[in-house]
Amino acid sequence: MKRILFSLIAIMAFGAVATAQNLQTHYDFGKDRKMITTTLEMFKPDKYGSTFFFVDMDYSSDSRDVDNGLSLAYWEIARSFKWSETQKFEPRVEFNSGRAYFGPIENCWLAGAQYTFNNADFSRVLTVQANYKNIKDKHDASFQLTAVWGVHFMDRKFSFTGFADFWKEDMDWSFFGDENTEFRFLTEPQIWYNACENFSFGSEIEISSNFAQNGFQVNPTLAVKWTF
Repeated sequence: MKRILFSLIAIMAFGAVATAQNLQTHYDFGKDRKMITTTLEMFKPDKYGSTFFFVDMDYSSDSRDVDNGLSLAYWEIARSFKWSETQKFEPRVEFNSGRAYFGPIENCWLAGAQYTFNNADFSRVLTVQANYKNIKDKHDASFQLTAVWGVHFMDRKFSFTGFADFWKEDMDWSFFGDENTEFRFLTEPQIWYNACENFSFGSEIEISSNFAQNGFQVNPTLAVKWTF
């Protein structure tokens, strides 16, 4: 699963745009992956806060014993709340769910707050989040910490964006002969060349610990993005 909040940063960087939607297509070069993933995102601000969602889909991977069709579908939707135009601290709620080739991905509810740091022209943005997390049938009370960043340079022709998640979730890896773990980590830095207002191409590197499997993993992609 990806957890990409880059639309928020795009809105801040190109302030004239009221709503951002984009479609990303990634080819994953990771070990035993070799698959295509699409990500559809939408970010819409209003005077009471903002709404963000994304949907990830993985298409056909022989190493996952799925040779035709989807091997994963996953989505997240989040809402932040504000009461002034200059407000940087915003309460937020979020819901995550999905299904993969190995079975369902647990429903998760999150509630917390976020704070945004930025320079005057929004070419450098950092948002940090602290969330209570409920994972259905697994954890009634867990937590998740998130950072989302964006750096735009060379007259915004290049963008370095990304997020990092750290959360508590007990994982049973005994089926694979590995030890159980209590914490998971995922970060997905992306570099984009913005060829024009709508089209970008670049790369993402998924770096994780105890995420898709026990231990440390690095999975790079090549990607294109169309912003509507």
